[in-house]
Amino acid sequence: MNPPNPITRLLVANRGEIARRIMRTAHAMGIRSVAVYADGDAEAPFVREADAAIALTGRIASETYLDVDKILSAAARSGADAIHPGYGFLSENADFARRVCEAGLVFVGPSCEAIAAMGDKLSAKRLMIEAGLPTLPSEEIVAQSHPREAASRIGYPLLVKASAGGGGRGMRVVAKESDLAESIESARREAAAAFGDDTLFLERWLPSTRHIEIQVLGDEHGNLVHCFERECSIQRRHQKIIEEAPSPAVSPELRERLGAAALSAAKAIGYSSAGTVEFLLEQGSGEASFWFLEMNTRLQVEHPVTEAICGLDLVREQLRIAQGEPLGFTQADLTHAGHAIEVRLYAEDPNSDFLPSAGRVLAWEPATDVPVRIDSGIEVGSEIGIEFDPLLAKLIVHAPTRREAALSLARVLETTRIQGVITNREFLAITLRHDAFLAGDTSTDFIEIHEPARRRPLSAEALRSAAIAAALLAQSSNRLEARVLATHPTGWRVTRGAGEERVFRDPEGSVLSVRYRAMRDGSFEVEVEGQRRHARVRRVETERIDLEIDGARYRYDILSLGSRRLIRSADVELVLVAVPRFPEPEGEDSTGGLTAQMPGKVLTVNVAVGDRVEAGQLLLVLEAMKMEHRIVAPHAGTVSGLGVAVDDQVESGALLAEILEEESP
Repeated sequence: MNPPNPITRLLVANRGEIARRIMRTAHAMGIRSVAVYADGDAEAPFVREADAAIALTGRIASETYLDVDKILSAAARSGADAIHPGYGFLSENADFARRVCEAGLVFVGPSCEAIAAMGDKLSAKRLMIEAGLPTLPSEEIVAQSHPREAASRIGYPLLVKASAGGGGRGMRVVAKESDLAESIESARREAAAAFGDDTLFLERWLPSTRHIEIQVLGDEHGNLVHCFERECSIQRRHQKIIEEAPSPAVSPELRERLGAAALSAAKAIGYSSAGTVEFLLEQGSGEASFWFLEMNTRLQVEHPVTEAICGLDLVREQLRIAQGEPLGFTQADLTHAGHAIEVRLYAEDPNSDFLPSAGRVLAWEPATDVPVRIDSGIEVGSEIGIEFDPLLAKLIVHAPTRREAALSLARVLETTRIQGVITNREFLAITLRHDAFLAGDTSTDFIEIHEPARRRPLSAEALRSAAIAAALLAQSSNRLEARVLATHPTGWRVTRGAGEERVFRDPEGSVLSVRYRAMRDGSFEVEVEGQRRHARVRRVETERIDLEIDGARYRYDILSLGSRRLIRSADVELVLVAVPRFPEPEGEDSTGGLTAQMPGKVLTVNVAVGDRVEAGQLLLVLEAMKMEHRIVAPHAGTVSGLGVAVDDQVESGALLAEILEEESP
């Protein structure tokens, strides 16, 4: 039987990995796809993979993926008969869903009434109280209200939270009253930029909890099921980075209670399509231990872990429901097997408080020796800008046990190569191998409590070996390209050679000198940092060298880009810079200067030249990738210079401010 609302051409009102993931299922169902794109996404993989693509003409979210008129115009121009919003952007915008339906198109998601009911998180809380779900105390911040009085009623610590959207945007934890006003102002700006809605509320903050969510599915015929739970407790900046299903903390009895609560929430608003009901589960608490947090009326970033354990394609279910088809299964039909874990690979620097990073993807080689699902939005050459969320890819492993899933996924991360942009790859692998994580001791403050290493330490020996590999790959490549005496073995000399030298600068700025001399048997005598080594090149390709150093074998992938050597092995990922034989003139040093760690826009400047500042005092606020970053004084002193003003666009490395440090008495 044909569906009552058949979809033949689907416009995906999103970008990156989620656009590719939605189109993959649509194509498998015989549905044509239409992409829309911002200027900076013109060459992105999701644009090329669509059957048609429409330019939205603009660079930032408000000009493109948040512009309802442009999205609807693109749908009309392309002949699309349905729109899938993905997650983020307009996915939980009730007005957008209404206008899609008014235009005679199918909205792949719940009704606009259901979105509106859950879109205002305060109204949603009141509705959930009526449905019998436990909630945390909260109050809206309105123009005529006094937030300090509301905060006093709720109690500190508390959370300033955007009523719209999600993903950690527009959220600030406030520990004391003196920080309240600034946190509200910052959260309001961030929420407006990310969601087009700056409505905020205050909520009681529980510092150590588990973040548990229940996946629900409902159709337009009144059928409703839940697909068990996911745990999403490993977070930074209130945003999830590791998700898993099922939760190690949820017993069968608790799973039944959570599932029943989620279904009650969905029934209260007549829900259809895929949605997620989120709860906070208090550590070590008893029976009444969870609280309703919010309901996301859309597909979640972490939906693949549910798909893995249940054997479902949630996008397929969304498309079937949107076409008016009933669910093909009941609650009794659903089971789960094994354990699935997902990590979010971000362009960000864990060593710099997880600040987003920008750049170009110069190397991208996902692991191949472990079964893994990779939902990515990138390829070699992809430009990672500052306009949108820095999510690069999601990596998902499904295994018989939780420990196997965690360790397998750690290996996937360790053997995946991504270079050219700083990522959290090593931090994720380290976290997955952490004893506390493997023991299931996970909570929303896991990173603060257990402090997993932000990056794998690089030993001096590993650094020296990498430098030897870079030097000998260059030497071997020269031999491969030689036009004179090309048939002679490497290192052939009539007399004993004097040797050669190559000099590199390591990530810390230190100089590494590699001196080597070819022997008659083709091996090399090598000296690095005063230490002698014996090396032999076993195999060499254009960007790969198989090397034996003092009897131990190593394989290195080395990409040469100008003076940079992007080096990757089983134990090392780093960039060495080849130092020219004749040093270039050095530029002036800006001692005491604070520079931008990424491109961005200056939102506020809180000091003036001549002001005296204390260590940690706020100097200015920089917006990048739709998140605000506070630039604070590294030490007490006097502001001796300002390189920026409000609304300035700055590049990475731009001078922001100079602080003249106070001399010790």
